[in-house]
Formats: sequence, structure tokens, C-alpha cells
Amino acid sequence: MNRIVLILAATFGLTLSLLTPIARADDLKVGDKAPDFSLVGSDGKTYTLADFKGKQAVVLAWFPKAFTGGCTKECKSITASSAKLKPLGIAYFTASVDTPEVNKKFAESLGVDYPILSDPDKTIALVYGVVHGERKVAERWTFYIDKDGIIKAIDKGVQKKTETAGDDIAAKAKELGLTDQK
Repeated sequence: MNRIVLILAATFGLTLSLLTPIARADDLKVGDKAPDFSLVGSDGKTYTLADFKGKQAVVLAWFPKAFTGGCTKECKSITASSAKLKPLGIAYFTASVDTPEVNKKFAESLGVDYPILSDPDKTIALVYGVVHGERKVAERWTFYIDKDGIIKAIDKGVQKKTETAGDDIAAKAKELGLTDQK
């Protein structure tokens, strides 16, 4: 079974438990088409990758769990770097498998100025490979997706640098040429 089946399952709302065996999607790599998503943000809006196609690059930063140390540092860092991120013209989000209600409270507690996306049924997290095997929460991985929906980078080392996540995202987006800045 491949990612296309998982993407179709997510698109049509099929339960992944019906698809056996469940393929691990953590083999997404640079150059792959990013799986589409439709996730509720902490601001109550629903965001899809397709909404940004042809318009903006997207940075999707998965984190394990709201209200935990590393996740709090990462989200605070991204908010603290908003003056660097907003002028870049990229859409950026953090995401977890927490419920929309939990992520709304988490976002409010931190005063974040960007949406935290929720995937409580883990459908999209499975497709992105951030939830797999016995892992019940998302890996702390950041996906950099260009305007055409192609994955340009995957940072799997964020757990070592949560306090600089915002600056790191800005620098990487510039390095990859994902920004509106020349």
C-alpha cells in the first residue's frame, strides 16, 4: 500500500484502520508532492494545502503535544520570530494530534499569532509519517513546501533546537527560495 491510498483515504474520510496493513508514510522525501491536508486551526478556520497552491509556500511544523516543554518553546520561538517570518510571504503553521479545543487553549496561552492546526484522528499525521508504529504523538518534524506543492526540505532535527525554531524556519525558507523576498 502506498501514500496515494492513504491520501485517498484521508480525502474521502475513510478510516485508516480498514486499510491493512497500514503503510508508514515517513518515507516522504524532498521532491515528493506534499500530501494535501484539511485541518482546523486554533483560530477556528480550516486550512488546506490546496488553498495555497500557486500562491504561497507553506511551512508545516509538527510538534508532539500542547502544553509540554519543548512544544511550548517551539511555538513561542515561532511567535517571537514573526517579524522575520511575516515579510517572507510564506504560510506557516504548527500542527499536532491534539484536539482543536486543546490547541485553541494552547495558542491563547502563548499568544501565538499564527494558526496551530489539529489532527486528532491522526489521518494527516499518518500520511506525513509523523505518527507511526507505537508512536501516539507527532514527531517534531518541519516540512517546507513550495508554491507548487512540492516538498523542498524536511527538518527532522527540530527537537534539538526548539528555542530557535522561528529563526530557523525563516532562514531555511530563504535558503530554499520559498519567500517573496529577493
